[in-house]
Amino acid sequence: MKNISLTYGNNGEGHKALSDVNLSIGNGEFTSLIGPSGCGKSTIIDVVSGLRLPSEGSVFIDGARVKGPGTDRGTVFQDYSLFPWMTTFENICFAIEHAKNAGERKEIEKTAQKFLELVGLGKFKDAYPGTLSGGMKQRASIARMFSMDPKVFLMDEPFGALDSLNRIYMQDLLLHLWSEGEQRKTVLFVTHDIDEALLLSDRVAIMTPSPGRIKEIIKVPFPRPRLRKDLSIDPNYLTLKSHLLSILYGETVEETKKQENELKRFV
Repeated sequence: MKNISLTYGNNGEGHKALSDVNLSIGNGEFTSLIGPSGCGKSTIIDVVSGLRLPSEGSVFIDGARVKGPGTDRGTVFQDYSLFPWMTTFENICFAIEHAKNAGERKEIEKTAQKFLELVGLGKFKDAYPGTLSGGMKQRASIARMFSMDPKVFLMDEPFGALDSLNRIYMQDLLLHLWSEGEQRKTVLFVTHDIDEALLLSDRVAIMTPSPGRIKEIIKVPFPRPRLRKDLSIDPNYLTLKSHLLSILYGETVEETKKQENELKRFV
């Protein structure tokens, strides 16, 4: 991402969501975005996915400028985004067919079944999304993303709506799938959860309040595979978590003061 700015509204007049965002992500790297609510994290996912064009700046993937949606990016949204009139199996087959633009039907179905089994939904292949729990829907969304085999994974708070046990399961599942195979995928992951970011990521990019900018990028020093029980008692982990919290807290306090000053003008 090079000098990305985005303003909602006509003719560039309105709410400025992003301002001069610059971020480079290496091939196979897992990078998380964290920041206060409304700072533009989801907007960045929209811009990188090609669903929304920036007002200024450009996104490049392997040197090619992003001009719209493409099959080189797979996205998991907060709301699962499964077609309700298709079964779980049909949703994944549809994604594979349109991502690869070719292939024998038997191969497509074989790939779909493989990823359903990997995420533990083999027995629910004929179930419709409306009959699945939130965790199962998100597993289906992740299976769909992996089955498309894109270069880049974009994930917008995919586990935010899940209970704590399902969240842990989904984090472990994501790490397992991401670590498998000859080459890891490049991941841009949005989260509010600092523990989640430190568990999953190679680097964490911290954003400022709106208009969102990248304030600081922190390399996560802990080797993989990472075990929760080891991280939770590692003093270096606690120090890094405290540092991230202090940055976020400082930004939140500063933004609150600005809002209070704005309110005083009208009192």
